[in-house]
Amino acid sequence: MNNSIFDKEGRLITLEYPNFYLIDVYVPVSGEKLQHLDYRLDWDRAFLDYVTNLQSSKPVIIGGDMSVAYQPIDLAEPTEDHHKAGFTKQERADFGKLLNAGLTDTFRYLHPNLHGAYTWWNYRYDARERNVGWRLNYFLVSDVWKERIEEAKILSDVKGSSHCPIELVANVEV
Repeated sequence: MNNSIFDKEGRLITLEYPNFYLIDVYVPVSGEKLQHLDYRLDWDRAFLDYVTNLQSSKPVIIGGDMSVAYQPIDLAEPTEDHHKAGFTKQERADFGKLLNAGLTDTFRYLHPNLHGAYTWWNYRYDARERNVGWRLNYFLVSDVWKERIEEAKILSDVKGSSHCPIELVANVEV
């Protein structure tokens, strides 16, 4: 991101192709008691500036752990979890700014009303077995490419982590 504070953490990798940028990202978590929320919000602003700058020259595809459940549909218990890291008003507002900067959430674009589609489950309380999860992992694409989205999947049967993989199929020349 060309930011000395954030770049040292290695939270993103950007690949430049002739027709687009591909960004892999792991957004900072605000912490169980929101002790890192201010840091997270500063990171969000820097990331938004970074993506906006890249988008000024060509489309972007962003994939990774965004550490936010954007809408109530994106977590199993939105009423109980409204105050937790990943679902605060501030984090959701910042993610909305990213979308408003000309990006499309590929999964919600194809599955706008699908409930129970999560990418992360707490290891405690058999959350995965009961599908009490959060959708924290996303593929975002520049709005100019949203018609190229063919598939956006959550591979919830793949285990090995508290997160599961996500898949994007898009009609894009590399």
